[in-house]
Amino acid sequence: MKALVLGGNGFIGSHVVDSLLDAGHSIRVFDRFPERFRPPLANVEYVTGLFGDAFSIAEALTGVDVVYHLIGTTVPGTSNLNPTTDIEDNLIASVSLLEEMVKTGVKRIVYLSSGGTVYGNPERNPTTEDHPLRPICSYGVVKVAVENYLFMFQQLYGISAVVLRPSNPYGPRQGHVGVQGVISTFLKKLLKNEPLLVWGDGSITRDYLYVADLARICLIAGESEISGVFNVGHGKGYSISTIIETISKVVGEKPVVRHEPARHFDVREIVLDITKVRKYFGWNPEINLDDGIKTQWEWMNQNVTS
Repeated sequence: MKALVLGGNGFIGSHVVDSLLDAGHSIRVFDRFPERFRPPLANVEYVTGLFGDAFSIAEALTGVDVVYHLIGTTVPGTSNLNPTTDIEDNLIASVSLLEEMVKTGVKRIVYLSSGGTVYGNPERNPTTEDHPLRPICSYGVVKVAVENYLFMFQQLYGISAVVLRPSNPYGPRQGHVGVQGVISTFLKKLLKNEPLLVWGDGSITRDYLYVADLARICLIAGESEISGVFNVGHGKGYSISTIIETISKVVGEKPVVRHEPARHFDVREIVLDITKVRKYFGWNPEINLDDGIKTQWEWMNQNVTS
């Protein structure tokens, strides 16, 4: 199988590339920048370009069997600052990708949506895939729109789409700038002996998924012929306060915590029901929170200097 990994040099994308390589597939990575934490891999073809450049995307699609769409230029915490840019960079560029797939005859796509934002504040937890989609940030609105276009193109042009809605991923090679990835951000703060910033009282609850588990379901989904929407998470919810307690236990020190007022765009609680992905793909998360945080902490101590 020849796979095109859009965003393959990013945090999640680099782990998807690892899974594809381990499975013996041929890989082409399309990204704006090289990987941050390791040099180019010998058995991977790298193409540098902008996601919104239709000509570059058309070239990258040549000879490809499956596309992994992992590119996103915004994050939930900042997407509302400029929704127009979010639409231009992510929605319009994604529709352009689908148009180029039709032209080049590429039929299979795996799209990484968002299990943490597309549902908004859910009516029930755990949240199933048929829950109403009521996002409260531009990031989630655009993810829902891309999903709808995917299945429109499936209906009209025969593209086979599988949408994965992951919970909050964490693990080695994640960025630490503080706008996304609370576990990574907290661990970086501890490395720098800085206080942890918490928006609200620490009761916000999320489902956290170790990145290697996410990469594994991406691989399985791309190898299959199954189409549809699937939640991907651990199926358990952890509050920010619990995350801090777990980090404290793993690291062996009690961090200083600074609280700021809650943010209006933060979903209060979201835990994903993963019954469907287990049934259709036989996939289960393997890494628990304690072990995942321990592995990430060890990696950061060896690889993160600033």
